[in-house]
Amino acid sequence: MAYYWYKAFHLIGIVVWFAGLFYLVRLFIYHVEADLEPEPAQSILKNQYLIMEKRLYHIITTPGMLVTIAMAIGLLTTEPEVLKSWWIHVKLGFVALLILYHIYCGRLIKQLEAGTCKWNSKQLRAMNELPTLLLVAIVMLAVFKTSLPTDATVWVMVGLVVLMAVTIQLYARKRRLDKERQLTEANSAN
Repeated sequence: MAYYWYKAFHLIGIVVWFAGLFYLVRLFIYHVEADLEPEPAQSILKNQYLIMEKRLYHIITTPGMLVTIAMAIGLLTTEPEVLKSWWIHVKLGFVALLILYHIYCGRLIKQLEAGTCKWNSKQLRAMNELPTLLLVAIVMLAVFKTSLPTDATVWVMVGLVVLMAVTIQLYARKRRLDKERQLTEANSAN
């Protein structure tokens, strides 16, 4: 019975952790784009985004990560023989990358607060795709384990993920160009 409790809270932790990571970098993008706004809007927006980033990171995302890790350890204690399988080591490698990503997001919050962040909104949009790719890899390994399919279905799924990432990037580019055009028109009218 412990296995099912660990698994249930492991899944809840994953959902909370990823929701936080997805939204956190979106806040970083808005924070960086606030530099384009005139004062006092710029300062007001940056202060508000910083508050939101810190709360999201410390109150939602980090606890989600900790619950995920704690419940994963619980799961491994109920079936330690799984550690003999190659797929779990690959999965744990991807989880380690995700933890490093999480920690780096915490560093970005500090850089944004200090005004030393070197990332632009386009780079942050690309960075925001990494947890999606890690999520897909981790879930595929967890579901298929040693029988990871390599047929056409897999390539269709990979293609859909790539298409999703490209679509998001194109939409972001369109929004940026529309905003630049509006600014140009507003400056021309003045």
